[in-house]
Amino acid sequence: MMIDMDTVTLSPKFQVVIPRAVREGLKLTPGEKLRVFRYAGRVEFIPVRKMKDMRGFLRSMDTEIEREGDRL
Repeated sequence: MMIDMDTVTLSPKFQVVIPRAVREGLKLTPGEKLRVFRYAGRVEFIPVRKMKDMRGFLRSMDTEIEREGDRL
């Protein structure tokens, strides 16, 4: 996982420019929608993806989990 770290400036209209390396790394396009929320004292942006684009994105996820025994 690559972490891009740049500093941006909040404009008087509360706008920021997403740095080129981040835009290109996430393949963001002009007009694309992003979800914005506050989490653990920071602002996070999550790209909104179409459902058809989400197909197979969990394919490499490990589904083997250790479970507790029944309590009954």
